[in-house]
Amino acid sequence: MLQIRPDEEQVLFKIAEAAQSLGMPAYAVGGFVRDKILKRPTKDIDIVCIGSGIKLAKASAALFPKTSKVSVFKSFGTAMFKVGDLELEFVGARKESYTRNSRKPIVEDGSLEDDQNRRDFTINALAISLNKENYGELIDPFDGIRDLDLRIIRTPLDPDITFSDDPLRMMRALRFSAQLGFNIDPITMKAIERNAERISIVSQERITTELNKIVESPKPSKGIKPLFKTGLLKLVFPEMQALHGVETIDGKSHKDNFYHTLQVLDNLSEKSDDLWLRWAAILHDIAKPVCKRFDPKTGWTFYGHDAIGAKMVPKIFRRLKLPMNEKMKYVQKMVALHLRPIGLNKSITSDSAIRRLLFEAGDDVEDLMLLCEADITTKNREKRVRFRKNFDIVKRKLKEIEEKDQVRNFQPPISGEEVMKCFNIKPGRSVGIIKNSIKEAILDGEIKNQRDEAWGYMLKKGEELGLKAKK
Repeated sequence: MLQIRPDEEQVLFKIAEAAQSLGMPAYAVGGFVRDKILKRPTKDIDIVCIGSGIKLAKASAALFPKTSKVSVFKSFGTAMFKVGDLELEFVGARKESYTRNSRKPIVEDGSLEDDQNRRDFTINALAISLNKENYGELIDPFDGIRDLDLRIIRTPLDPDITFSDDPLRMMRALRFSAQLGFNIDPITMKAIERNAERISIVSQERITTELNKIVESPKPSKGIKPLFKTGLLKLVFPEMQALHGVETIDGKSHKDNFYHTLQVLDNLSEKSDDLWLRWAAILHDIAKPVCKRFDPKTGWTFYGHDAIGAKMVPKIFRRLKLPMNEKMKYVQKMVALHLRPIGLNKSITSDSAIRRLLFEAGDDVEDLMLLCEADITTKNREKRVRFRKNFDIVKRKLKEIEEKDQVRNFQPPISGEEVMKCFNIKPGRSVGIIKNSIKEAILDGEIKNQRDEAWGYMLKKGEELGLKAKK
């Protein structure tokens, strides 16, 4: 049942040896055991002992000739070190109790049973004995094996107490559901709904860590749909909640942009595991609720949702404690440009429009095309065929124009210093006008992206501005 690698087996033997020398019962617990049963790859092993986890970590590390330094966290009673690619963490068995307004537990020394009782889910409460008398025995007090077989997420004890004590476990339930493709037990799901408001005592950083893990899962909608159903979404990500719903006027309805966004995200996730491109999929239509308008003649419109959505990205990233760096700027650019490739169709696609798309997207143009392809979710077969045909035309033209004109990551062939030197002028408005004119002429196809043609164009533009070139 357990698919333990030889290197992992060797590590467990040595930990068992160290535990026996200290007279300290020890067990491999939690995710390592779960993932071995599921035949999923593992990179870490959690060890629980009846005694000092720090003392066992140091004794175990001494048995490995090549290991990393033992890192000790006294305030948590934990220690860890690495053996090759394996990260080992040690802690003494404990029992926990909570106060109403904090998810930080009051911790006491405990038994293995106490430690398993405090686990979040039955599938994470499994343990393997590392003790001589029953080495390798699987200890499963809450039928975790059965729940693995049934592919169910369930709490070991009363779920209302479990989630009220530590509300982050509600996010973890949805995350494991998405990562493993499991269903959440109905009783557990109802308890999440009842305790959703308790998420307010959890730090934004912890919430976002779990949210990112849901977004990175094989099919993110598997975690986001229950996030919506339980009422957690409106608390942790109200902008996405606002996408939900369909309004009808004069018999005309718009699509539900929440479920459309989930479909785009799932489509994209089949092609890319890039977290930030997935965030671009989540946010590509985020401004539609504020841009929604009804016109009796044309029906529902969302004009400007791309530009307004791009402006919303920094605020959302800041609130969710996502990185305010190049990752945010990348997502912002994807949101701003997501309509551009689909808007280019065969009848109006000019080389100039393609050049401008290449110029603005730069090295991210392939990612943009993945996002736009994922955005084709219409169930109308005729529309879908037409969109994909036009999309393929744009992809082909992008490749052709890039090979011919090399405008991706465009760098002007004439610098501002050269403009000033040529016309013997100081920095100012004229320099900017000339540089911008050269860029526009290249993008419009009036001149090639070559120095000689750009130089000639610069002289012509300077003359129009009343400037005289040095001879």
